[in-house]
Amino acid sequence: MPRILISGANRGIGLELARQFSSAGWHVIATTRRPEGAETLRALGVRIETLEASDPASIRGLAERLEGVPIDVVLANAGIARNLDANAAEVTTAEMREVLQTNLWGPLGLAVALKENVLASERKVVMAMSSLMSSISANDWGTQYSYRASKAALNALWSALAREWTAEGISCTLLRPGMVATDMTGHRGIAVEDSVAGMRHVVEHLCLADSGRIIGYDGLDVPW
Repeated sequence: MPRILISGANRGIGLELARQFSSAGWHVIATTRRPEGAETLRALGVRIETLEASDPASIRGLAERLEGVPIDVVLANAGIARNLDANAAEVTTAEMREVLQTNLWGPLGLAVALKENVLASERKVVMAMSSLMSSISANDWGTQYSYRASKAALNALWSALAREWTAEGISCTLLRPGMVATDMTGHRGIAVEDSVAGMRHVVEHLCLADSGRIIGYDGLDVPW
């Protein structure tokens, strides 16, 4: 059976990803900052690991604990958003640093740390969560400065990663979950079950030729 690692799996999209992949027969490694509070996740019977996605030491510790474990798909789901309605004058350097550290460096750090695990697997996929907010051409309403910046930068980073790692047989692909009804969106949007079902279908049908794409839960590519 294939194995997937999902970061930020204690709630929302991450929790539903863990639930659906586990139900589909995948071995799931689910990370959370606080395993002691992960009762719902624990009930799924998945392997739970501690990870603070923005902390290099935490990522190194995870890689050490998983040494020698083949991982078919690394899915960097952990991410944050702060004041999405802030205007330009309200965006602080502290907010920008925090969001970029988690949403941009975190996925790259995780992918690099677990590269050997991915190479030892059959499917060889590294993924991260993008967003329609990453799209420059589709931005027709503004706001969401730090979040947009982090996701647009993530797109550029993953595109570069694809050009470096595809030659080694690793597919570097981004997912767009859509606007999902979770705590982050004030529970506005599509049902998390529907978003995750679509993304799971995308993941299960990925091939090396998909490396460098941003694919929505609906199977459509996200405009740059």
